[in-house]
Amino acid sequence: MKKIIVIGNGMVGYKFCEKLVAKAVKGSYHMTVFGEESRPAYDRVHLTSYINGTSAAELTLASEAWYESHGIDLHLGDPARKIDRTAKTVVTEKGLELTYDILVMATGSAAMVPPIHGVEKTGVFVYRTIDDLDKIVGYAAGVKKAAVLGGGLLGLEAAKAMVDIGIEKTYVIEFAPKLMPRQLDDTGGAVLRSKLSALGLRVHTRKHTYQVLGKDRITGIQFVDESELSVDMLVISTGINARDELARDAGLPTGTRGGIVVDDTMRTEDPAIYAIGECAAHGGMIYGLVAPGYDMAEVAVTHIIMHHLDGEKKQRLFTGFDMSTKLKLIGVDVASFGDPFLTADKAQHVIYEDKVNGIYKRLNISLDGKYLLGGVMVGEASQYNNLLQYYKNNMLLPNALESLVFSEQKGDKPAGMGLEGLPDGALICSCEGVTKADICQAVNDGHESVDEIKKCTKAGTGCGGCVPMLKDLAAITLKAQGKAIHMEICEHFTYTRQQLYDLIKLEHLRAYDEVLEKHGKGDGCEVCKPVVSSLIASISNEMILRQNNDTAQDSNDRFLANIQKGGSYSVVPRIPGGEITPDKLLTIGTVAKKYNLYTKITGGQRIDMFGAHLSDLPLIWKELIDAGFESGHAYGKSLRTVKSCVGSTWCRFGLHDSVSFAIKIENRYKGLRTPHKIKSAVSGCIRECAEAQSKDFGIIATEKGWNLYVCGNGGSKPQHALLLAQDLDSDTCIRYIDRFLMYYIKTADPLTRTATWLNKLEGGIDYLRKVVVEDCLGKGLEWEAEMQAILEHYECEWKAAIEDPVIRKRFSHFVNAPEERDPTIEFVAMRDQKRVAEWQ
Repeated sequence: MKKIIVIGNGMVGYKFCEKLVAKAVKGSYHMTVFGEESRPAYDRVHLTSYINGTSAAELTLASEAWYESHGIDLHLGDPARKIDRTAKTVVTEKGLELTYDILVMATGSAAMVPPIHGVEKTGVFVYRTIDDLDKIVGYAAGVKKAAVLGGGLLGLEAAKAMVDIGIEKTYVIEFAPKLMPRQLDDTGGAVLRSKLSALGLRVHTRKHTYQVLGKDRITGIQFVDESELSVDMLVISTGINARDELARDAGLPTGTRGGIVVDDTMRTEDPAIYAIGECAAHGGMIYGLVAPGYDMAEVAVTHIIMHHLDGEKKQRLFTGFDMSTKLKLIGVDVASFGDPFLTADKAQHVIYEDKVNGIYKRLNISLDGKYLLGGVMVGEASQYNNLLQYYKNNMLLPNALESLVFSEQKGDKPAGMGLEGLPDGALICSCEGVTKADICQAVNDGHESVDEIKKCTKAGTGCGGCVPMLKDLAAITLKAQGKAIHMEICEHFTYTRQQLYDLIKLEHLRAYDEVLEKHGKGDGCEVCKPVVSSLIASISNEMILRQNNDTAQDSNDRFLANIQKGGSYSVVPRIPGGEITPDKLLTIGTVAKKYNLYTKITGGQRIDMFGAHLSDLPLIWKELIDAGFESGHAYGKSLRTVKSCVGSTWCRFGLHDSVSFAIKIENRYKGLRTPHKIKSAVSGCIRECAEAQSKDFGIIATEKGWNLYVCGNGGSKPQHALLLAQDLDSDTCIRYIDRFLMYYIKTADPLTRTATWLNKLEGGIDYLRKVVVEDCLGKGLEWEAEMQAILEHYECEWKAAIEDPVIRKRFSHFVNAPEERDPTIEFVAMRDQKRVAEWQ
């Protein structure tokens, strides 16, 4: 068994392990990995999401258990300190000394810190690791002005992090005349600067930083032109330096700009040592993106295995990597591919510039007009994936070049090309090197969903930009197999939920039996009944137990209460915004004592009462409604609560009155029936005491208004909400929530939370933002009017139930003895209250 030591446990080091495990014959190699950080490899591409609440565990690429399960010895927090090439040994900081047959250097890179006086002062940071972010966040409390040194990819990512932290003023300092000088031409850089400035970033270009001001702690920075900028914090993100010091000490050649020199097989001068990722210099170039690092890992693994099996014949080589990239910088689409700088003597240009909306696109076309050679996109880049395929596959361009420039409309495809037209070798996932043929083969092998394709091929697991193409390729492949893609609700309704919604709305259907008779067949089932009932309730907002719809409801909806363990029910009155008067508190206490109910304050800032008998429910609710309470809809697929902090009324950090806004929001959407339950929260400042970013829609106060986040949830698969729009006034915020909820109600599958709905939505948050904020479908006003009409029909379901003798009859355990309670329900004492007795 060959002994392989991997020095470095970053993304590329982990990828090497993963690929070797997948490709090597089991038992032929034993791997030992040394990592400098105390945590296993994590996703640095999405490092900024850590600021927004993504945990370190969620960013982790593989747990320590994964390494153990594959027989890999993982040593974290123990970096290698010496390589003895003669003895083939590695010595670590903790004193371990191990021998190797093959050594793989994956030491990555470090943040490049320019020679600036005073960078050692308190308040100066680099932006590279989770530990760096922890330090930045820890220092940022109280910081009002921060500067980011570097206007490239990394610098603008760091600037986004400063905005997400909530720093009032963030400056971007760039030495070059424009932002992203390696990716954008002059016009593209200017448009990006204009867009970012409009979003609140202060951009300074042509600035050569001289020193950090302040005694021990930063108070500002001074430039070579002697101008100064007052800031409380500085984050340096000006590029990377290859971590090649260990290799240099071992006598391995390094490049003139650093990096361990490797050949096309990723082997160094020493045939037993390979280098991959940002520590490697191939052809004099150090690649600072993860995708080429992954390709290097693939080449190294292939060479190691093939070299030992078949000598030098079956080699896969690394011959360079396309550095095309697309990303979103603080909400602004930016893309660059091929050669974006070709001049008029080498290419023709197709240029589109919309100064009103800040959109710039430039395509560089071959002089004969047949091929795409490169391009730049700022402000709108929905065509990037298609254009990249034209460029990478050297495909003939269509005659209508304008179809390449203008954004794709729903249902349209660029002239002359679809995914069907791509060659089998077209690279769909650059991060993992997965081709169209790989994906189609996976679908043919039975991996038909996007999740299955991702697990099988790894496509879409890097930057995620190709995920929409995976979905389309799956559909195309299944269609080619003659398979129909069915989205019907069940065997009784050959319609999708969205189609049924339209039919019920257009034909004013109000009862499940009506819908079944007109558009279904058979007797219905437990799948379609709740779905149709929910649609009727969403459209009409009528009391759900009327129109003979009671038997079609879910169990909890049938009794307007959640059935609890042991057969008793819970009572949950609405407490908008978590605000409650002493008199109402006394009412809850009185009712709870009278009916012997267990009481508990919930995470949604209301008081649950458990242990109610079915026959007591109308009596309990009568007393609550008389005291001014309403149903809290804890049993329904509808708005549950709108949590809030105390806001500016009581908190000295509060920017706005979050309680009043939460009450307004909760009273507006109470009773609204949706595909699944929805929760909301309003925080009065960025400290986020109401946890708004874990809700289906959450609102956070800013200096200029409200930021609106959507599609978060807790539960078994927590997901952080994403920023939909920022600095909104209250009315606009509500209008966007109206549109967001109506779009969700109309298009989500049954029992789909907003987070899952967004995950399935092609184009994700970007497309949702276009629909809600930019109103790209032209439905905004219509949806706002629909929402208003629905909300105007609100009535408290429990008030309606106790006032209607027919409905009230439902709440009895024995038909012939409605006053009798269920004798099988037993309770026992617990901490001065009660709980359900355990089943024997």
